[in-house]
Amino acid sequence: MKSLPEPTNTPLRGGARLNWGVLAPGSIASHWVASVHANTDQRVVAVASRTLSRAQEFAAAQGIEQAYGSYEQLVADPRVDAVYIAAPHSEHRKLALLVIAAGKHVIVEKPIALNPAEAQDIVEAARTAGVFAMEAMWTRFLPQMTVVEQLLTAGDLGDVLSVTADFGTRFPFDPESRAFNPALGGGALLDLGVYPAWFAHFVLGAPSAVTATGSLASTGVDAQSAVILDYESDAQAAFTTSLLVSTPIAATINGTLGRVEFPGPFMGPSSFRVTTADREVIDWVEPTGFKWGEGLCYQAVAMAQYIADGLTEAPWHTLDDTLEIMAVLDSARRQLGSL
Repeated sequence: MKSLPEPTNTPLRGGARLNWGVLAPGSIASHWVASVHANTDQRVVAVASRTLSRAQEFAAAQGIEQAYGSYEQLVADPRVDAVYIAAPHSEHRKLALLVIAAGKHVIVEKPIALNPAEAQDIVEAARTAGVFAMEAMWTRFLPQMTVVEQLLTAGDLGDVLSVTADFGTRFPFDPESRAFNPALGGGALLDLGVYPAWFAHFVLGAPSAVTATGSLASTGVDAQSAVILDYESDAQAAFTTSLLVSTPIAATINGTLGRVEFPGPFMGPSSFRVTTADREVIDWVEPTGFKWGEGLCYQAVAMAQYIADGLTEAPWHTLDDTLEIMAVLDSARRQLGSL
């Protein structure tokens, strides 16, 4: 292996364009809109909150023309082609079904729902309505992951037998916060663990067994965990999550012919290193200079192109992929006693 493949992500400009609406303005929505407006031809034309003044403040800050004081008003706006849902996990199912019922395409922040049953409701509604629906697993659409996907498909790493990933961020304890409140879908696994769970799925697919251990916060949500995934191929994946400490957010793929190492944070725009079995080292350097949330725009342009091509779900992150990852998280949470 003398060189690495070129990225195959959808170009950020010059392709299909959508007019977007945003439900639930907050921190992640702010990063998403800023990235989309700064780096793509996509445009957010409306935002809605349960409080009109909050929607108006967000619209003014982000250069959005229309602000609504109800979600129903936004989904009824004929200018809006697609809707981005950035509400807490506990609201995802209800809002996704609202958008789908209005005949709009939808992208739902990860995790797509609180549990597999809620996720299945969204999937079935979207497929019945024939609208595009996708979980906002933005990491899959970043340039580095399109390169890694080509290495895996070509067999350049040999038989992949081990995958590791971590994601821990220290959250100050607040029982009413999104991180620790069970009513809001709190816990490390749903909020952070979805990324390393996705990474393992991206490389190895759905596991045959899930084993989890960890600890709970006083509110009953999972505070910290370690999860082992076993596969019929005899491969294993191991990932950790934590609300108590910050971790490197690193990831590795280990195969018989080589390994890939992300020093962190793997889930945002980042570089990686490939080391072959004969100790050849090739570094892939992230080409844009984007940091962290600046890469949120890739999923938006990919979704716009998919819709223009007549698709109703993302081939790189299908709804079945979402359901399989949700099943892993649900199994781990049940073993920890956080459900």
